[in-house]
Amino acid sequence: MKIVKVKDYQEMSQKASSVLLDLIAKKADPVLGLATGSTPIGMYQSLIKAYEQETVSFKHVKTFNLDEYVGLGRQHPNSYHYFMNEKLFKHIDIGSGQTFIPDGTANDLVVECQNYEQQIREAGQIDIQVLGLGLNGHIGFNEPGTSFSSRTHVIDLMESTRLANARFFDSVDEVPTQAITMGIDTITESKLILLLVSGEKKATALARLINGEVSEEFPASILNRHPNVIIIADEAACRCREYGN
Repeated sequence: MKIVKVKDYQEMSQKASSVLLDLIAKKADPVLGLATGSTPIGMYQSLIKAYEQETVSFKHVKTFNLDEYVGLGRQHPNSYHYFMNEKLFKHIDIGSGQTFIPDGTANDLVVECQNYEQQIREAGQIDIQVLGLGLNGHIGFNEPGTSFSSRTHVIDLMESTRLANARFFDSVDEVPTQAITMGIDTITESKLILLLVSGEKKATALARLINGEVSEEFPASILNRHPNVIIIADEAACRCREYGN
């Protein structure tokens, strides 16, 4: 596990984008695992800027998103389909057939999960999986207690997760109670995990990840068993005594 400490959110975003851009430049058919939420937005803005400056093309890239809310259609403003289109996809030269996000409105969610796993297998192993860190240690929407051997599945969202995401909705009552998420085993099959951590609110979770025991009660702890993890964390996220600052 490599920990890269940066000054602030902007530097974290720039360094993260440089990791992705380096892969895209070197590999003929890169496969990226992408995340939503506020943490990766700056990274996406950096990628868009690189495209606008004609330093990168995404025509040969495939992407797989971690998760999607159950019950929200592609055009719902709080769906992750909508988020990814607004924050990245519509601003770059990537075809719609190259971007994959679970369908939270599928008639059979179990089959949808199975199909998503198949799509990942057909694309080849994910080269870089971008992750954020939940306050309770969740990665993707894998809540505490999720099996480390889990594959893409439907999960019931904890109240703490729904409350954390309520800022994107008019009220917490509108936050879906379930989501489709890549499983922990699916995530950790990626060749490289790129974990982005920003802000003082994440300091305790980051300290627990680095210094705590590996346990399904703190899903992100599994990253300690992965052979290739880069954590990019800003100064605010590193302000925890347990972390050594």
